[in-house]
Amino acid sequence: MHSTAEDSMESPKVTVRTDANGVFVVSCSGEFDQDTIGELAATCDGIDAGAKLLVLDVKNVTFADSSFLNTMIRLRNTRALALEGPLPDQLHRLLQLTGALGLFPMRGDDAQVG
Repeated sequence: MHSTAEDSMESPKVTVRTDANGVFVVSCSGEFDQDTIGELAATCDGIDAGAKLLVLDVKNVTFADSSFLNTMIRLRNTRALALEGPLPDQLHRLLQLTGALGLFPMRGDDAQVG
């Protein structure tokens, strides 16, 4: 039995919590691409667009492609959105290379973005 790239992919996990101020925090972990972005998109779409703030906790994202970036931009265009990090190197590089890094405010004590 041989392993394929798909076998080694880390399944994405998405969980939601609400903080005391009515801010929705969506924690993302694992690898997100066009085949696995659906759960994140559906979860975020299910959160009331009138919520004070939607925060994507991305510190445990091990891979993100353009579909992840597209979902982030779409969410940003429909609601108040911030990222909670620190940003993983690969995601930071994706945002930097596409010129999208400045679109997403960082939240939390570790908000410094290199």
